[in-house]
Amino acid sequence: GFRKERAALEHLRGHRNIVTLYGVFTNHYSANGPSRCLLLELLDVSVSELLLHSSNQGCSMWMIQHCARDVLEALAFLHHKGYVHADLKPRNILWSAEEECFKLIDFGLSFKEGNQDVKYIQTDGYRAPEAELQNCLAQAGLQSETECTSAVDLWSLGIVLLEMFSGMKLKHTVQSQEWKANSSAIIDRIFASEGVVNSAIPAYHLRDLIKSMLHCDQGKRASAEKALCSPFFSIPFAPHIEDLVMLPTPVLRLLNVLSDASLQSEEEYEDILEDIREECQKYGPVVSLLIPKENPGKGQVFVEYANAGDSKAAQKMLTGKIFDGKFVVATFYPLSAYKRGYLYQNLL
Repeated sequence: GFRKERAALEHLRGHRNIVTLYGVFTNHYSANGPSRCLLLELLDVSVSELLLHSSNQGCSMWMIQHCARDVLEALAFLHHKGYVHADLKPRNILWSAEEECFKLIDFGLSFKEGNQDVKYIQTDGYRAPEAELQNCLAQAGLQSETECTSAVDLWSLGIVLLEMFSGMKLKHTVQSQEWKANSSAIIDRIFASEGVVNSAIPAYHLRDLIKSMLHCDQGKRASAEKALCSPFFSIPFAPHIEDLVMLPTPVLRLLNVLSDASLQSEEEYEDILEDIREECQKYGPVVSLLIPKENPGKGQVFVEYANAGDSKAAQKMLTGKIFDGKFVVATFYPLSAYKRGYLYQNLL
């Protein structure tokens, strides 16, 4: 797996939604003698952890859209290069706090299309029907008629997005007879039960996108490029407050710090600005500081750090601190929105 993963990552270098390989080294101190290791960029929280936090609630539309777009961009790129990832699942999609996007990791099972060297690809619960069939035949010592293609990755992503929407693990569902008989009806049911929470039209677009990835016939399954054209991606969503707590970025947003009175008095405003800057600089150099006096964002404090490591340390230490007699709440904030001067109106 090591040589394969290294080769794949070297070929796929440079795409923002694929983990970056920095180099290779030998660990001489491992228990089983020297072992070769890949030096990869450090990423943050995985979709698997995000699913745990959203248990039974499902993730926000903003997060689902962000993840779907990022992973489809990665898949479009690697499929274009002739690669199949072959092990797409929540644990292999990680958030990059520095670049504010989801990235694909773990290319240990990946292969060049048409040159599949292992029969057992993908993980239980995320395995496409044609890979399932291939596994069964391989166990019986038989050759499969159909080859696994890049379409297996779209199946896995379809399941991941369905899990993000429903907040449930679907392993037993997708292995049931009912699913094999009529998966479309099960997807409809999941969306109908969630319909109360999510507004109808975006949910229908997401439902249709997921269905296009979950055709049993791999020939009818949408390609990554086609899936990126779904109307679901043209809808602007705002992140929820949970999203901004869960997904680190280099920008912090402090709530419950300033009263209206302190915004009115110029002198008090300047003093508070100074105090906040001093407090925030304990965790790393502050690139910029913004306290809007008008809505949107009135009275919120935005602190931009040079890197996400500093903002993560600050978020941990500042949350729950008492400032001017009030409990501080610190969330992260999308750097891209902050740089554009875009302040989301309402995130609760």
